[in-house]
Amino acid sequence: MKEEEIIQKWKSGLSKNKLAEIYRREFNRQIRIIRSNVRHRHDGKFITNYESLAHIEGVIYEYLQKLQVKSEKNHKNC
Repeated sequence: MKEEEIIQKWKSGLSKNKLAEIYRREFNRQIRIIRSNVRHRHDGKFITNYESLAHIEGVIYEYLQKLQVKSEKNHKNC
């Protein structure tokens, strides 16, 4: 799941916990696909819901920081 997709779903009303659950499922599904090949059977690491929540919160935090910087620039120009 890309950052834009995370922000879009968060703005539409999904909670951070629900987003983290969706992100974890998709991430772990991709790891399973990679591990299905014998050569890569030990590659990758499954993530927990806590780790996925940390990623989601980081993405949302960065987005909010960018919004704040933009609003401060617009406010100074007035």
